[in-house]
Parts: sequence; structure tokens; C-alpha cells
Amino acid sequence: MAGDLADVEYVVRTMARTAVENEKYFGDLDAVVGDGDFGYSMARGFEVVLSGWDDIDRTDIATFLKKVAITITSKIGGTSGPIWGTAFLRFAATVGDKSEVDGDTLVAGLRAAAEGIMARGKAELGDKTLLDSLVPATDALEQALAAGEDGAAAFATKARETAEATKELQARRGRASYTGERSIGSVDAGAIAVAVLAEAVSAGWANRRA
Repeated sequence: MAGDLADVEYVVRTMARTAVENEKYFGDLDAVVGDGDFGYSMARGFEVVLSGWDDIDRTDIATFLKKVAITITSKIGGTSGPIWGTAFLRFAATVGDKSEVDGDTLVAGLRAAAEGIMARGKAELGDKTLLDSLVPATDALEQALAAGEDGAAAFATKARETAEATKELQARRGRASYTGERSIGSVDAGAIAVAVLAEAVSAGWANRRA
């Protein structure tokens, strides 16, 4: 699973479109135990990315991702903006001056993104956040790539499995943590978002490689 700037653009654009299309779904999930603004915040931020799409600096992959990160950080409200923006920035830093994101760089970039989110949100695995799908999905991606597989489908499948498993966890971060044990029984909206975005990217990725 390697890609050039055009492939990175496909991934980011698919993520943005999917976030906008799922505004109500993500918001409804967040409203169960959170403040309910997750879907709205994500949609408004990624709408700005899409509206300014043609003007984003494409000097290289890292520059493109940094510009997207800046837009997300400034336009997505609440805690989501800094968290998702940090993820894009950390990934961009991992790419550096490379003209292609190969499998090793992809895994390293996703791990850097997760570490950035942990540092920014003071969150750990098991706290019922998007990390509970992002981290195990990255592990699955690394294993799939080592086995000679493409990896996109493995990432999406594990992201869905682990996002659904957040139903068993008690929230320890964000507004949902205020509900204590009442948060058990509902999935984490951020973790589900990771799964939904990954599934959209994976579906189109297979077509790009067909």
C-alpha cells in the first residue's frame, strides 16, 4: 500500500466528503453521552477543506498535509480540531521530503498521529476515544503489509471491530467521561468515525488499484 501525492489527495478528499456526509450520524452518536457537536464540528471543518481544495499548496505531500492540518485546526471547533489537526501534522512530519508514502512510512505516520493525539488529549488506550480504533487498526495494517497484502481493507476491518468494542468501555476523556458508568453500552463517536472514514477510503482504494 504505497501512494503518491494524487493518492494522498484521494485519501484526504474521501475523508472530508465522508465526514460531511455523516454529520448527523456522528452527531447522533456523540449526543448519547457527549455534547453532540462532534458531527457538526467535523462537517464544518472538512467543508472548508473541500471549498478551498484547488488552492491548497501541493508543493509536496508534506506541505499539502500541513495545509490541511492548519485548516482543520482553525475550522473544527471544540477539542476535535486540535486533535485531528495534530494527527495530520504529525503524519506530515513523518513523510518529510518523500515523494511517495510507502508502507513503512504509512505505518510510522499513523503511529506518530496516534502519539500526537495521546499527547494533545492526554488520552490512553482504553479511555474510550478514537485511539481505541486507530491504534489497533494501525497494528492490523502493519501485519497485513508484512504479509504482502495491500492493507487498506485490514485497517478498515479492524477499525470497525474495535470501534464497536468501545461499547464495553467507560469513557475517561471529554464530556462523555462526566457520565461515568452510564457511558458503558454506547460506542465512542470518534472511534466509529475512524471506522467509517477508513471504510470509505478502503472501498475507493480498491477501485483505484483495480
